Amino acid sequence: MTPIIDVHTHYVPQGWPQLADDGTAPWLRVENEREATIMVGSREFRRILANCWDADFRLREMAEDGVDVQVVSPTPVFFSYDRTPAEGVRIAKVFNDLALEICAPANGRLVPFCQVPLQDPDLACEELDRCLAAGHRGVEIGNHVGDRDLDDAGIVTFLQHCAERGAPVFVHPWDMPSSPRLNRWMAQWLTGMPAETHLSVLALILGGVFDRVPESLKICFAHGGGSFAFWLGRLENAWHERHDVIGGSVKPPSSYVGRFAVDSVVFEPSALRLLVDVLGVENVLLGSDYPYPLGERPVGQVVRKAQFLSDADRALLLGGNAAKFLSLEDVR
Repeated sequence: MTPIIDVHTHYVPQGWPQLADDGTAPWLRVENEREATIMVGSREFRRILANCWDADFRLREMAEDGVDVQVVSPTPVFFSYDRTPAEGVRIAKVFNDLALEICAPANGRLVPFCQVPLQDPDLACEELDRCLAAGHRGVEIGNHVGDRDLDDAGIVTFLQHCAERGAPVFVHPWDMPSSPRLNRWMAQWLTGMPAETHLSVLALILGGVFDRVPESLKICFAHGGGSFAFWLGRLENAWHERHDVIGGSVKPPSSYVGRFAVDSVVFEPSALRLLVDVLGVENVLLGSDYPYPLGERPVGQVVRKAQFLSDADRALLLGGNAAKFLSLEDVR
């Protein structure tokens, strides 16, 4: 029987060394043994529980939801792409080593993904190699570095390296724009995250990245790929009607469906059906955004109750596709 695999979860260590002296770096304010708050300088960023760092806690909640394996990725606030390359790699090493400690007690059921200093492609490749050798299975990256999107030459170099190493890449939106209109109602998370993800899928297509990286690249976008599936028709029409402006890819945008995957954390069966219909059932992987409050609990409930899925398709979404993405086909 194929294991149930959640490809979108995050960790936060229970503490870490001081990351910088400028008063802007993340640190953890521990409230008690089970509660803490991620701080960014003097600002409260997010309250968290021990399921961010405690493997036993995670395994208990995984059992409640029927999840066999979690991919455990960094929380994007720690990416540190705005720091110098030397600072970025030092911070990445701190969190990557702590991630291995968090996952170690779980006997392979918690699969660590590393972070890299994406602002420097050479250092990013070196840190990926170090982490793969140490036990990380893949890498989570942010969807942009400042104004550089995923079609930036340096980022493409890193993606090519991931393809060569067979390292799966999980792309997570982060560092959303801020404005008075977006600072209400968690609008950065409710509209900014889907838009950021959509934009970065476009960067891979219209920026010609899929024409430059090998088809062996395994890359998955969080949050159902944002709004991409809904607007693929608009993109396709624009590519043909305004090719002089957006025709940066060799082939029409729809030709690249199948070159990337998305997770399933879209909360409604109708939205999940759109993903399956547009992107293909083999390109949707179970994701939850555990353990954060905007995630799906119980994990996989939308996939399980989606009546349009056959039993075979449901098995692919719950674990078969992720097993292939992670090269865990032999896990039972």
